[in-house]
This record gives sequence, C-alpha cells and structure tokens, in this order.
Amino acid sequence: MLSLEEKLAIVESFPELERKNVSLGRINFHYEDSAYDKKTVVYHLHPNGNGFVYAEYIKGYATDNKGLINIRDFSAEELRDIIEKSIHSLTGKTSKKLPKMDTEQQEEHWIDEDGHVLVVTFVEDLWYIYAGSNLDCAFETYEEVQEYLAEEGFTKK
Repeated sequence: MLSLEEKLAIVESFPELERKNVSLGRINFHYEDSAYDKKTVVYHLHPNGNGFVYAEYIKGYATDNKGLINIRDFSAEELRDIIEKSIHSLTGKTSKKLPKMDTEQQEEHWIDEDGHVLVVTFVEDLWYIYAGSNLDCAFETYEEVQEYLAEEGFTKK
C-alpha cells in the first residue's frame, strides 16, 4: 500500500486539481473546470492511506452509491490511471474512439431483432431516447446512449 505522502505526490502531479483540506486530516482534490456539478476527483484522502476517487462515469470500476471507488490498495500506476480517467470523465468530452452523432442531425433510429425502433435526439445538451412518442430515458453523453442501446440489444439503422 502506498503511503499518504506517495499518494499525495501522485495526486499533486495533476496541476488541474485543487487541494482542499477537510476535517480529521483528510484531503479532497477538486477539478474546478468540471462540466458537471460534481468537482471532487479525490475524496477524503486520509493519513492512514485510505481514500476514494470519483469514478461514476468510468467503465470497468465498481463504485459505491456515491460513484466512488476505494483506492487504499492501488499501486502508483493504478492511482495515476484512475485519476486521469476521473478528470477526463468530468470534462464532458466524449471519447474519440467511438463514433459520434452529429448534433446538427435531427435524429437517429435504432432497431432491435424484434423490429422495435427507438429514436435518439439531441436537445439542449441532453440525449433523449424515445419509444414512439414516449420518452424512454435521457443521457448526458452520446457514449452513454450507445452503451445503453447496445445493452438493450439495439443497433443503429
């Protein structure tokens, strides 16, 4: 397990993070340029080495109900990686690896193997999925739309 000093050195190597001392010797680090209300990247880094990183929007990590993962036993490489991913997830920018829907485009149609069609539209910073005239759900990013529709068995027409 990394010591508090080792973890602090890693976290403080990210110039975009701002240190905030909190109670009981714990330390938070905020990403003030976050595209979301959520700004805390590192939460309650404790002198005993315990702490959390916000990972709600990051695939592949099991988070608690606040979107946090415990970093107590993370290696230096794992800690750098999760902090980098957390910051990126809060920028509001989508990954370059996935195709993006042109926001000028009015709508996309997605279909499942039974022929059910869902319509995806982008309006005022949110992605909406409609089943006929009924709103099915809304997402902040197109990546979330793609992931949701793939999980539900839909493919883009």
